[in-house]
This record gives sequence, C-alpha cells and structure tokens, in this order.
Amino acid sequence: MSTQVTPIALVSLLYVIVPALLVALLLMRWSLDWRKAVYALGRMLGQLLLVGYFLAWIFDNATAWIVLAILTVMVSASSWIALSSVEGGRLAVLPASFLAIVTGGGIMLLLVTQGVLDSDPWYEPRHIIPLAGMIFANAMNAVSLAAERLASEIRHGAGYAEARNMAMNAALIPVTNALFAVGLVSLPGMMTGQILAGVDPFIAARYQIMVMCMIFASAGFSAALFLILSKKRFDA
Repeated sequence: MSTQVTPIALVSLLYVIVPALLVALLLMRWSLDWRKAVYALGRMLGQLLLVGYFLAWIFDNATAWIVLAILTVMVSASSWIALSSVEGGRLAVLPASFLAIVTGGGIMLLLVTQGVLDSDPWYEPRHIIPLAGMIFANAMNAVSLAAERLASEIRHGAGYAEARNMAMNAALIPVTNALFAVGLVSLPGMMTGQILAGVDPFIAARYQIMVMCMIFASAGFSAALFLILSKKRFDA
C-alpha cells in the first residue's frame, strides 16, 4: 500500500472554503450572527497556517529546551482555561489544576513516547508535540467538567464525597462516549489522517487504540487528581 501523502495546494482549499463562506452568507440572509462565523473561519485559517510554519521550524531546529518550553506553555494554558467554569477563587485552585494536568497528562505522554513509540531522541517533536496537544486538551476538558460539577453539587448541599463521585462521572462522559462511538459512528482524526496518507488500516487502528487509551487514562488521572487536590477548597 502506498504511503505517499497527497499534497494540498493552497488554491485547492477554495473547494472547501467557498462552501463554508456560503454558510456564512446563509446566516447573513437569515439575519443571524454571520460576522462571528466569518471571524471564526478567518481566525482558524490564520492560526493553522501560522502553526504549520511554526511547527516546520521547530521540527528542523528542535532542542530539548525548546520542546520543554512548549510543553510548559501548553500545560500552563490548559490549567488556566480548565478553570473558566469556576466562579470566583480561580487562583485558589490553579495549583491543583496545574499539578493534575501535568501529572496525569505527563505520565501518559511519557508512557506513549518512550514506551509505545520509543522516541529517539526522547524529545522528538514530531511525536511529543502533537501527542501532548491531544493529551493536555483532554485532561483540560476533564478537569474543567470535574471542577464545574464539583462546585455545582457542593452549592446544592451535597457532601464532598458525593459531589466528588458525581464530578468524576461527569468528567469522563465525553471520552467514554468517544470509546463507544469509535469504529461504529466515527473514524477519529488520527486514524482517518493515516488512512488518507496511505498507511495500512491495521497499523492505523493500532495507533488509534493507543490514542483512545491515552486520552481516557490522562482524562481520568487528571480529573481524579484535581478532585483530590482541591478538596480543601471545596470541602470548606
């Protein structure tokens, strides 16, 4: 099976950009918020093109310190964003969010890059940066859901243990649903991308198994650690 990736010319993207703009035109005709849609599309295009150039530079010039700096920014940003649903006292639980994501996500990143993929060097950016993005994003979402549900249940009079259990269940709903749906409802991004690139479907399936286990474990560990570390803040 060929593994040659079909290059996409920038002008060829018009085949998908034009229909997207037509949806924005439809929103305008129906007096809906078309400006937000156009802004979102423009921002997406700009961000992805910039990220493409940025990653190309990193892959050619990467050092361990550059990769570690990028990971630090990713963890710090995800720790802060995860607490957007917490009303007041955001800074009080920021250390718990940071430690939960860096520990739960970091362990899985280490296991995947050094155990499954055997990356050489250990900071190989083509492995560690995309995988870190998936891991920390899912850990962030799990912590966010856990924090929101924990605070909500305690406000409604639940004890910490009960609120913690309900928060843990809520945090894992999205990733658990993804486990049920994969292969039946959807072919996830990594598997689809590899198949489009010509990779053997059985190999692509193994990579996707790695990813699904990785995001489930990182989400579960991070949510659980956050709930444990933030007990004093919410069990006052």
